Amino acid sequence: MRRLRGSLAAETAFAHPSEEHFSRILSFYRVRWEYEPHTFVLERDERGEPVESFTPDFWLPDLGTYIELTTMRQCLVTRKNRKLRRFRERYPQQHVRVLYRRDVASLAAKYRDRV
Repeated sequence: MRRLRGSLAAETAFAHPSEEHFSRILSFYRVRWEYEPHTFVLERDERGEPVESFTPDFWLPDLGTYIELTTMRQCLVTRKNRKLRRFRERYPQQHVRVLYRRDVASLAAKYRDRV
């Protein structure tokens, strides 16, 4: 987890290169972000132990919004969408925005035009 205002945290270990790129876009626009700071339990077993959870990629504290990036091929997105539905059902007070491959590509193109 790392809070930033306009700079990239080199020590952050991103799970995917698209997440690092997205963090650079957020930092460029001076959007404060945290990387994977919260995990939400979606299902527990009979002993109360978590068996399924969801950790959104980014938390934008000033906007009160989570961002989940999905750059996978469309055929692999179904499982993630199911998790997102369960998250929204279980935590309706939390706001999450999903950015798909085309959304990330569009943002990246706009970002390239600005630097």
